[in-house]
Amino acid sequence: MIPLALDEVAELCPGRLERASGAEQISGVKIDSRRIERGDLFVAVGDGAGFARDALASGAAAALVPDDAHAALAAVGSAVRARSTARVVAITGSTGKTSTKDILAAICAPRARTVAAEASYNNELGLPLTLCRLEPDTEVCIVELAMRGFGQIAELAAIARPDVGAVTNVGPAHLGRVGGIDGVIRAKTELLDALPACAPAIVPEDFPIGRGDLDVVRFGRPDARIADGRTVVRFDGREVVFSFTARHQARNALVALYIAQALGLTVEGPVDVEFSRWRGEQIPLPGGGLLINDSWNANPMSVRAALEHLVEQAAGRRTVAILGDMAELGPDSPRYHRDAGKCASELRVDALLAIGELAGGYVDGANGLPVMRRVNTVDEALDLLPELLEPGDCVLVKASRAVGLEAVAEAIESGRRKPGA
Repeated sequence: MIPLALDEVAELCPGRLERASGAEQISGVKIDSRRIERGDLFVAVGDGAGFARDALASGAAAALVPDDAHAALAAVGSAVRARSTARVVAITGSTGKTSTKDILAAICAPRARTVAAEASYNNELGLPLTLCRLEPDTEVCIVELAMRGFGQIAELAAIARPDVGAVTNVGPAHLGRVGGIDGVIRAKTELLDALPACAPAIVPEDFPIGRGDLDVVRFGRPDARIADGRTVVRFDGREVVFSFTARHQARNALVALYIAQALGLTVEGPVDVEFSRWRGEQIPLPGGGLLINDSWNANPMSVRAALEHLVEQAAGRRTVAILGDMAELGPDSPRYHRDAGKCASELRVDALLAIGELAGGYVDGANGLPVMRRVNTVDEALDLLPELLEPGDCVLVKASRAVGLEAVAEAIESGRRKPGA
């Protein structure tokens, strides 16, 4: 991190600041006392005040119990950003933000000194923590901006001050908070409104832009194919090879390639991508089976893409879709769940386990599947696994974050599925 003087931190962040003996500056920021490194500032969030002493004992330069944790992190992150010469790329979209960030990071890291957000560090906590990893020689900083309602992206963009903006797509996500697709577009536009004049803006081909002073790049369907266990994307007259096989990731790769081009980076040779946890992780199972752990989040677009990927990866093996509720879809939520179930039926998925209050819509839409079960809780789902799964199955686990389906994926991976399997 670009160091900040503790006197400046005290001025920026009202609250109680306890300094270690002799400490005059900070070289990092953490909100988890277990991750403290020497010289860090520990910022207490929520009930974190009780861990301030632990942080100091672990080598923190100071522990801050702020009057407003979000405001304090924003102030420190903004101060570090103001001292950095790195080009900041901000990515938003209804789906694919984190995957696009991961792909772009894999492209940039060998070519420029790069900082990229961890996992889905994309909110009032995660964004400042990413900015606080900027070093004096950082050249590219990749952040993602979440949207839970109007104004959030604008607030995050004011902290990040992006030089390049990208919208991966627009679809039915968080509709309960913004009222419909037009509301999603309006919310995503907050990123473009925050860009400086002449800044690159990478957007879908049909995304409306009101500003005339941006360097707009529009993208459509990628020219891509799967070959030898890799994805090949044709871009700017050449073929770029990526290490993944999910077809829906090709679009995210195309966005990442356009961003890299805007940064002046030329991409040649294979790109090895390590995706963030619980986003399409593929884990071998006994008997030649496969687990696709995509339990981080879900909306109608991503569920359809995941089901298509399940069937393609199965290559004739028995397919099992374990789907939990999709949250924040507004009054049309039942229809979106029925449509996802219908998609499973059209793709001829062999077995469906639906989990949650809204999950009955999956079963209603998936008329005619050989095996369909519906439960209310993750615990009930865990009890069903032994009778539902067979050795050699290709299994998808996907739901909105609040459902917590990672517990189901972990149970399958650890072998708590079928006695004797």
